[in-house]
Amino acid sequence: MISTEQLQELSAIGGTVIGPDGQKIGKFGQIFLDDRSGQPEWATVRTGLFGLSESFVPLSQATVAGDTLSVPYGKQTVKDAPNIDPEGQLTPEQEQELYHYYSLSYQEADQAAVQPGVPETDARAEYSREDERDPVAGTSQASAIRSEERLHVGTESVETGKVRLRKHVVTEDVATTVPVSHEEVRLEREPLTDAEAAGTSGELAEDEQEVTLHEERPVVEKTVEPVERVSLEKETVIEEERLEAQLRKEQVQAEGWEGGRQTR
Repeated sequence: MISTEQLQELSAIGGTVIGPDGQKIGKFGQIFLDDRSGQPEWATVRTGLFGLSESFVPLSQATVAGDTLSVPYGKQTVKDAPNIDPEGQLTPEQEQELYHYYSLSYQEADQAAVQPGVPETDARAEYSREDERDPVAGTSQASAIRSEERLHVGTESVETGKVRLRKHVVTEDVATTVPVSHEEVRLEREPLTDAEAAGTSGELAEDEQEVTLHEERPVVEKTVEPVERVSLEKETVIEEERLEAQLRKEQVQAEGWEGGRQTR
């Protein structure tokens, strides 16, 4: 039988509870004594994330070695035990539910609770299942509400600037080419035929004829024509920005023993 002193020392050093396969179940929590024999009957194991959950496990088949409590139940079995508040009294109904869950009978519990030198029949006669199992520390409980800072991140819309759309006139130099034509004259000579020569007089005389020449010259004409529409449009661009902050939180620790049970 494990003594209360062994379990108190185990709790003081932050002992570990393991299953039959050596797998860690959780941290040792609180001790619950049998109100007849005063012997340890139940213990709680802190499981879950950060050890915030406590599950009951029977001590009738448990053993202690150093800073380790070994129980014949696997981790999942202990975690799935009936959800009972470890800060309150263990009622007969709750205890019956636990015995049923761990496949233990009241007869086995009575045999384990009989003190040396006291006949089993006398122990049963003196004990009634109507009595409640109390925590080692008694009915007076101490509790503290732990608070911590949480980081809430959001966004707000702020004005960062204004953009104006403005037109102004600029002058550019443009060079281009255009084909132009002009007229030139040249002398062409061809002999007269006999008929043409017979129809002219043979006298010498002066004569003058005029031919008008033309040429093309570049002409520049500027017109204003609409070519495109320019507008301003807003679009939202999503970026990831890293934020860093320091958060404070409260921590709670137990100091001292009261009635064989560590206060939390």
